[in-house]
Amino acid sequence: MGRRKGSNTAQTSTNSSNQFEGTKIRFQDADDDGVATDNSNLDESILAVDKATEDVSMGEPDVSFVDSDAGDDKTSADYYFDSYSHFGIHEEMLKDVVRTKTYQNVIYQNKFLFQNKVVLDVGAGTGILSLFCAKAGAAHVYAVECSHMADMAKQIVETNGLSDVITVLKGKIEEIELPVAKVDIIISEWMGYFLLFENMLNTVLYARDKWLKFLHDSLCVCCVKLIFNLGYMLCIYRSVNDGVVLPDKASLYLTAIEDAEYKDDKIEFWNNVYGFDMSCIKKQAMMEPLVDTVDQNQIVTNSHLLKTMDISKMAPGDASFTASFKLVAQRDDYIHAFVAYFDVSFTKCHKLMGFSTGPKSRATHWKQTVLYLEDVLTICEGEAIVGSMTVAPNKKNPRDVDIMVKYSLSGRRCVVSRVQFYKMR
Repeated sequence: MGRRKGSNTAQTSTNSSNQFEGTKIRFQDADDDGVATDNSNLDESILAVDKATEDVSMGEPDVSFVDSDAGDDKTSADYYFDSYSHFGIHEEMLKDVVRTKTYQNVIYQNKFLFQNKVVLDVGAGTGILSLFCAKAGAAHVYAVECSHMADMAKQIVETNGLSDVITVLKGKIEEIELPVAKVDIIISEWMGYFLLFENMLNTVLYARDKWLKFLHDSLCVCCVKLIFNLGYMLCIYRSVNDGVVLPDKASLYLTAIEDAEYKDDKIEFWNNVYGFDMSCIKKQAMMEPLVDTVDQNQIVTNSHLLKTMDISKMAPGDASFTASFKLVAQRDDYIHAFVAYFDVSFTKCHKLMGFSTGPKSRATHWKQTVLYLEDVLTICEGEAIVGSMTVAPNKKNPRDVDIMVKYSLSGRRCVVSRVQFYKMR
């Protein structure tokens, strides 16, 4: 997973005659009747910190992803927790005002949720969310952190005189034992790049199923006769109605952009490196999504909602999915990449609260995820790219994410159909 080293400026075309900023491209046909109908339908959904911003089909993935790193045993699983031991990554997250201020506002402006409640903070880091909850009147907060930052969190809690309210527990959620049987609230900032990178969501779901209070069990007995008359299987499904998970909704979106300049710098660079052909590296570079801030002027199509996850109800396997998409061009232009971003929302508040990581919203440390296309698509206003995206944890290392995109365009200037594989690591 790469990142851009410098800021990116929007380009409108690979044609030198169209490099002027703000120029609108129009591909002319001899029988062109005029401008196509405006199909702009960018989804507007949930609130950012101070302003309003942007809100499928699903199937079982059936894909064998290409293993491009056979023999490479060093993955994010090896250094995941150690990476969170350093203060630098926590500084970056704390200074993300959109992220941190949203959580603070959710907690301080909805104290009715927290007063006299027992709270579990999953992946507490420095303990900032636990500190917010304590100040909002929580009866007790259990802050669980696996990295060495847990030692710093204990000192921070003591320094701020909240040791009687906050207990910091060092260890993995899956391995620790809480001093209480159940909690009223689970709060976590679990989202990774592309929403699902690092696979922390499953840890939150584990904590929810083990410790979150519920009002009653919705008991469904499914008697499944096993072959060879081995017996019956009893399936009990629990409906969580009483406890609260924060945030409780997350949505993943896809759009398409023009990005000629940077694609040329990142991908085409390998064609001629100081006079040598290193194009064999291009395939690997293409498979690695890029995390960076996209200029909203680069956006060529609408945004399409791929998947909404209800954290209070979903099963761990729901994070693997296949979703179809249709991206309609809002102008004549070239498309070099798909861009994914996500929104999160807190629906249990007095009023809907949350934030977006989209290109049209205030920047966050998550930025956006850019997936470059092998083809440069020439698209006319009103034409549509249709396809599907399959997302699943990597089988070898579940903290990595495998992505498969099938897409096609049947336009006046471009006809293409392709399948591409990506791996975030």
